[in-house]
Amino acid sequence: MMFTAPVTLRGEHVLLSPLTPDDAAGLAAASADGDLSSLWVTPVPAPSEMDEFVAGRLAEVAAGSWVAFVVRTRPEGRIVGLTNYLNLDPVHPRVEIGGTWYAASAQRTAVNTEAKLLLLGHAFENLGCLAVELRTHVRNLRSRAAIERLGAHQDGILRKHRILPDGSFRDTVVYSILDDEWPAVRDRLRARLSR
Repeated sequence: MMFTAPVTLRGEHVLLSPLTPDDAAGLAAASADGDLSSLWVTPVPAPSEMDEFVAGRLAEVAAGSWVAFVVRTRPEGRIVGLTNYLNLDPVHPRVEIGGTWYAASAQRTAVNTEAKLLLLGHAFENLGCLAVELRTHVRNLRSRAAIERLGAHQDGILRKHRILPDGSFRDTVVYSILDDEWPAVRDRLRARLSR
């Protein structure tokens, strides 16, 4: 199925490649950069849990429910994070971009901007998506601001959407970008990268 076919996406600053078991060590180092597993805003496995996490994500990829991309800097090839397509719906062509996290040293750089440009471009231009969703915790103001800067529109809030490891509830904010909005979003992302 085209939606789940492995694909490599190349930009000037990043390379997004299909997740493999060999990526666990690089992802563990990225998780350690900024002690990401201690953050509440997004679940990031601790370095010691990365082998198990990668095996689990690869099982989800094999089942056709996720497409996982390792994010590498170019030209160095250093692994700095992970991003994914999930909630794949080829019948009503749409995907969600989510489960994204980056090493602290890669945050507030061109990495996320170009990764989103590549993922959105592939979704709209190759997969023929009508919409791409992005979701985050209602209290993750930094993530919400970044999603809104993309040009995504808030669709709503899923209340008590998830139970978190500490037993609290996550209200999830759902955003989307539509296919007819993509050209303006693409131009905005390209302009940000050229600065």
